[in-house]
Amino acid sequence: MRAFTAQTRTELLLSLRNGEQLLVSLVIPLLLLVFFSSVDVLPVPDGVAERVDFLAPGILALAVMSSAMVSLGIGTGFERQYHVLKRLGATPLGRGRWVAAKIALVLALLVIQSAVIIGVAVLLGWNPSGTPWLAPIAILLGAAAFAGIGLLLAGTLRGTLTLAVANGLYLVLLLLGGMIVPFEEMPGAIGVIGEYSPAGALSQVLQTCLRDGSPAAGRSWAVLVVWALAMPALTIRYFRWD
Repeated sequence: MRAFTAQTRTELLLSLRNGEQLLVSLVIPLLLLVFFSSVDVLPVPDGVAERVDFLAPGILALAVMSSAMVSLGIGTGFERQYHVLKRLGATPLGRGRWVAAKIALVLALLVIQSAVIIGVAVLLGWNPSGTPWLAPIAILLGAAAFAGIGLLLAGTLRGTLTLAVANGLYLVLLLLGGMIVPFEEMPGAIGVIGEYSPAGALSQVLQTCLRDGSPAAGRSWAVLVVWALAMPALTIRYFRWD
């Protein structure tokens, strides 16, 4: 237990000190939230009184993707490339507690991100409604899906390639995931692809959980569960420690 606690603390401190990861996981989501809530640039769905009511759930989904896929994937990818994972496996920490520490890291980052984003959104006039008690379940499912993607990249590609692919996926899913631009404003085929992506499923579920009047998300819940089960399973199958 002591080794797990020490590793988790070290992982968290390193993550918070990493400027690039902090930029992706917290600064960019906050900038997008504040800017698009304050400036009438992008459309919002019909029936949404304040732009922040639509943006806040989407930015929470973006934060999950940032921590669970980008930060986790890139960090693990370079640890694998530099043979850190191989060496950790031979220490008293072991692989099992290393994996547990990574999970604890993602959960800790999500708590910090969610608290900051929700606080800023409330200051901007956001008043969450709907079924907010379901939002943590959605966030955990999203974290499982995106962590699976990030670790799959890290466990099969070189660190530099993981960096490029993870950042590329981040930008693509940001545009297609309904986090900033509503699905109904996208061209037909692109909107459909976005709705079936993990980002689109998570953002739509969070919209339903945190905003009255949002369309029912039964299909999005199903899509999110499939991603949350499939990606960790693929990671277990194909992840290579060295």
